[in-house]
Order: sequence, then C-alpha cells, then structure tokens
Amino acid sequence: MSANHLGEALPRLVAQIVKSYQSDPRTQNIDREFLPSRERIVEVCDLLLELTYPGFIGRKHLTRHNISYHVGELVPRLYDLVADQVYHCRCHEHERSGGSAGSEAPCHSDAGELALRFIERIPDVRALLADDVQAAYDGDPAASGTPEIILAYPGLLAITIYRYAHELYQLGVPLMPRIMTEHAHHVTGIDIHPGARIGRSFFIDHGTGVVIGETTDIGNHVKFYQGVTLGALSFPKDERGRLIRGHKRHPTVGDHVTIYANAIILGGDTRLGNGAVVGGSVFLTRSVEPGHQVSISPPVLRVRSPDRPGAADPVGDPGI
Repeated sequence: MSANHLGEALPRLVAQIVKSYQSDPRTQNIDREFLPSRERIVEVCDLLLELTYPGFIGRKHLTRHNISYHVGELVPRLYDLVADQVYHCRCHEHERSGGSAGSEAPCHSDAGELALRFIERIPDVRALLADDVQAAYDGDPAASGTPEIILAYPGLLAITIYRYAHELYQLGVPLMPRIMTEHAHHVTGIDIHPGARIGRSFFIDHGTGVVIGETTDIGNHVKFYQGVTLGALSFPKDERGRLIRGHKRHPTVGDHVTIYANAIILGGDTRLGNGAVVGGSVFLTRSVEPGHQVSISPPVLRVRSPDRPGAADPVGDPGI
C-alpha cells in the first residue's frame, strides 16, 4: 500500500525537489564540472601524517635500509593526490566565479607546480612540528614521552594538519586548506583556521573547544588550554550591509604567553604582550601589556550542610 502511494506521488515529489534546486543555486553544484573531494583530501592528511611521523603512523618496522623506499613510495601518491585536488579546487573556484571550463582557464596551468612546491616544504614543516612535540612534552607533566604525544594528543594532530594546510593557504590554494583543518576539527574538536599564523613550539593542552580565527597571529612558545577562543569582536560591513573580508579581526598573541581554559579573547586590535598570562574563563577585548596577568574574581561558593538544609555557608577563597 505504501509503495503504491509512493509510486503515484513520485513524479510530483521529484519535480518539487528539482524545482528547489533550480530556485536556489547556493546549495547545489549542478551543471558544473569541478569539485574537490573531501575523501581524497582526508587521504592527503593521512599521507602527510605518515610522512611526518614515520614508524609511529602508518607502516611499522621501518629501518635505515627501507626508509628511502618507503618515502619513495609515499611521495608520488601524495603528489598525485595534491595536484589533482589543487586542480579541482582552483577550477571549481574559477567556475564558480563565472569562468568557463575551457583549456585556457588559469586553473589548468600550475597544479603540478604548486603540489611540488608544497611537498618541498615537508622538511621545514617537520622541523616546526618537532618543536611542537617538544613543547607538549615540556609543558605537560603527565606526558610519559614524545611517543605518547605523537600517538595520543589531539592538540598535536590538529596542529600538524593546520601547519600543512597553512602552507597550501600561503600558496593561494582555495578550499583545500579549509577542508583539511575542518577534518582535524571533526576529529579533535580543535578549530584552527588555515590562515592563522602560529610560531614555533606551540602547545594545546587537552584541546577540546579551542577556536583560532583566520587573522590570528601567535608568537613562539605559546601554550593554550581547552576551550580557548581567539575570535572576532565585530565584523565590519560595507554600505550595503555585507561583511568586508580580509581585515584583521582576531587577536595577536606574543611570545611565551599562556592562556588558561575557556578564556575568550576577541578583536583584531587586542594584543597580548610577551609573557602575558590570561586566567581561566576570562572574557577579554582589550590589550594586555607584556608580563601582565589577567584573571577574574572567583565566585562565592556556598556549601549547604545536610544537617541545616535551609542554610548555606559561604566558602572563602583559599588563596589560589
């Protein structure tokens, strides 16, 4: 009975759904040739992790005798995937902006060159990540060693994918860097925009809920805890009420800064000077001088005794 009802209604339902596609181009990609693949970009992330942390991620039992063979096997796979996705991302952007898909389209020209330039950056990115691993070990007394950090710490995973996505962002590749960091966000709960600029020896402890916006600048030897947000205070708009993009909207963080859990720091003019410390749950929209500490007054806690259910005694701050 239900199948009969569907059969009778099917032409009408199909027509209604297709009409909804035609009425709003924002949520469909019909009559277009190019689109990046999330699945292939996740493969890129996985290959980068294997090349970055050999012996820890991917193939085990690597030795000095077979490591060159192993890398020689991975790099062509990575090159093909990156070149293909760079090509599709650039062509999609060109097509979306009204360009034709003809052979003269600029997206056809340099995907292979960009992929090669990206892969050439792997040794330098690995050097940055080695400092990040060390920062995590130095900053967390619970860490048993750097293998635990590489294998188990979500902060390092998010930072690793961010650092590679940032290289593609710097090369002007659209879409792909954001898909990479949103994959890391999905896996770790840490949201780092690929446009953010982050210095050496960066450590995110625990990590869940961290948000780092596109125009954020972070110095060297910086430590975050979970729930930290570096966000925009407001969004400038043009005379038609549309967002003006490309402006500095997110904070600047100096060297040797520590930001504790659930602190929210907003605004492109907000600067945290070198050595500043921001306490937990602080809401901050103004700059902090170097070496200064910012905290909020602790709330008054009240403890109700079972012997006196109608009374609650305040508990003083123990001086922490």
